[in-house]
Amino acid sequence: MDKQILIEVHNRIKPFIHNTPVLSSSLINEMVGADIVFKCENFQKMGAFKMRGAANAILSLSEEERQRGVVTHSSGNFAQAVSLAAQKLDVKAYIVMPENAPQVKKNGVKTYEGEIIECESTPQAREATANKVREKKGASFLHPSNQDEVIYGNATAAMELLEDYPELDVILTPVGGGGLIAGTALAAHFFSDKCKVVGGEPMEADDAYRSLISGKIESNDSFDTVADGLRTHLGDRNFPIIQKHVDKIIRVEEDEIVNAMQLIWERMKIIIEPSCAVPFAAVLKNKEEFQNKKIGIILSGGNVDVTNLPF
Repeated sequence: MDKQILIEVHNRIKPFIHNTPVLSSSLINEMVGADIVFKCENFQKMGAFKMRGAANAILSLSEEERQRGVVTHSSGNFAQAVSLAAQKLDVKAYIVMPENAPQVKKNGVKTYEGEIIECESTPQAREATANKVREKKGASFLHPSNQDEVIYGNATAAMELLEDYPELDVILTPVGGGGLIAGTALAAHFFSDKCKVVGGEPMEADDAYRSLISGKIESNDSFDTVADGLRTHLGDRNFPIIQKHVDKIIRVEEDEIVNAMQLIWERMKIIIEPSCAVPFAAVLKNKEEFQNKKIGIILSGGNVDVTNLPF
């Protein structure tokens, strides 16, 4: 692919997304000893960067495909994104969700007229249920993270950030299914001469960290992390991009994620979800490494259950 494809994607989805604000905190900068800007995808439509990939994926379908609807599986944010993008484009959306997905995310899907089909809380159950719906309804399957159209849509967040802050030394994102970090890595590769990309990942779901070391896609035995949006695996479309263009992945403990989340709530007065706090936790954990650097952090989403906060 080339940078022209990403430019075309950005132009295609512009009517369906917000160019989200970029915020900073002098207190946080002093704490870290670096110059940090936060790309606030928690202010994106439906509350997360996933709107970008979902909109591009549906806009890439033919008219005939759109008429048969779309199906996806997601613990929440991609579910809401597909539902909203489909609603805007008058497309039926079937959403497979694990039964333990946060209620706030289920409510969001219903608000955007997505039809929820619940399943067990395992990647295998999610995929099997989505396949059944696809076969029965003839709907097009949209993968939350392992699909080119979704990855390219996700890339537009970092494209906007680099347009405003071309001098960034590094951009950090959380790593779950790999769709955001892969898109961010492509954006940095094509739209910056020097910007590195680093991932943040929970110690309790560190498959991407281990995959980069082993050179093949690893899986997790447990997903016991507060970062519910990161309980997924890398895929064969995004992993090669990550291998080629991501500098490294930093793992963080559960209490570090919660502390980073609380700090942003308290100091920046904005709502972010636990998954979103992971890259900031990685910076706090490795201050020496990021000293005096110009850092961009993509705040991936703000769909948090305020009745069930981890702090």
